[in-house]
This record gives sequence, C-alpha cells and structure tokens, in this order.
Amino acid sequence: MTTYTLANTSRPFLEYLDAWYAALPPRTLEEIIAGAPEHVAVISIDVINGFCSEGALASARVGRIAQPVAELFARAYALGVRALALTQDTHDPATPEFQAYPPHCLRGTPESEAVDALKALPFYDEVAIFPKNSINSHLGTGLGAWVAAHPLVNTFIVVGDCSDLCTYQAAMQLRLEANAGNFARRVIVPAAAVDTFDTPVSVARDLGIYAHDGDLHHVLFLHHMASNGIEVVADLK
Repeated sequence: MTTYTLANTSRPFLEYLDAWYAALPPRTLEEIIAGAPEHVAVISIDVINGFCSEGALASARVGRIAQPVAELFARAYALGVRALALTQDTHDPATPEFQAYPPHCLRGTPESEAVDALKALPFYDEVAIFPKNSINSHLGTGLGAWVAAHPLVNTFIVVGDCSDLCTYQAAMQLRLEANAGNFARRVIVPAAAVDTFDTPVSVARDLGIYAHDGDLHHVLFLHHMASNGIEVVADLK
C-alpha cells in the first residue's frame, strides 16, 4: 500500500480548493427559471429533524440550512415552479446502514419528518415526499418515476445535506442519468443551501469513530460535483 503524507503533498491542492470555493459565482433564481418555471424542479435532500434539530446525527451546522432551503422553495413557488420534492431518511429499524451510523430517522418518528420551516410552507401539501432507507435518494424510492413524470423539466436545483453523502449522491445521479442518456440537463447546487456535519479528530478518537472534517468534505465534494458537470454556485439570490 502506498504511504502518503497528505499534510505536505496536498497543501497546494487545499489552497486551490479554498480559492475555488471563494470564487464561486452567485446566481439569481429568476435567472435560472428564466420565465419558464415548467422546466425547473427543486429537490431537497434530508432537510429533516433528524439531521437539523434532534437525534444522534443532528447538528447545528446542518440545521442552519433549513431556513434558506425553505425560503428557496417559497421563492421558486412564487415564480411558478411546481415540480418540488423532498427526499427524507425514513429508516427501517433493521437497515444495515446502522452498522455504519448510529440509529437515526426511524420510520414513524419525528426525526424522519421535514423541518418545521418546510412544513410551514402554505403549499407544503403540494410537495412530493419520498422516504428513503439509504443515502441514495433514487434507490428504492419513487424519485426516479417522479422525474420521468416531469418530462418538461430539464433543470434540477438540488439542496440539502449532506454535501458529501445524500446530496452528493442525488445530484450525481441526476447528472449521470443525463450523461448516460445523451440528453441535455442542468443540475445546479447552491453552496449556501447545502452542508455537512463535522466530527473533529479529537472527538472521533475519544469515541472510537471516524473523524469527519466538515469544511473539507463540504468543499471537496462540491468541487467533485463541479468537475463532473454539475453547476455549483455560491447562492441563488
């Protein structure tokens, strides 16, 4: 096995990542919709209580995106977008995922439900909701069929958590489907409406779990999405 000294060899790349992230361009929602809301969908990944406010995997860091995500949905709806969806961890108690993560977002518990900021939207009952039992929003859910049932939609705005897990998988699936099928599709991820959790090395060592640098994983996976043709922008004002 090759031995690495990443603290030394990766320093130029990390400096590059900092500069790349700082230079992400802002966009406006009006610019993206461009007067054709029937071509746009907004999909929120896992903006639920179990990651935002309560439970073993909740974090204040992720919780901070709840209001921006709800506001984005409200502005998109006001501009005529009706293809709106939420995918949400809704785990079976026997899921093998609990071998890797603590039990979270169990089916039938408040953890598996949308945050209050989304539930308070006056059009919440018009939003499609897809429970999921893995970090992939397309496996074992109805999301793929929902996408297929909206053939006019060619622009997908993907928000939520985590930048390097569920949101990454959803955005990449949408991008790779279009690549494989040779059809035009925009997949847009606004950095201000996605985030991931942070587990410092000291905490991970004390608990005997994997460390997870939130800043690094957030920026690195956004960069990976961008390098695969996903439009990563600073925000959608």
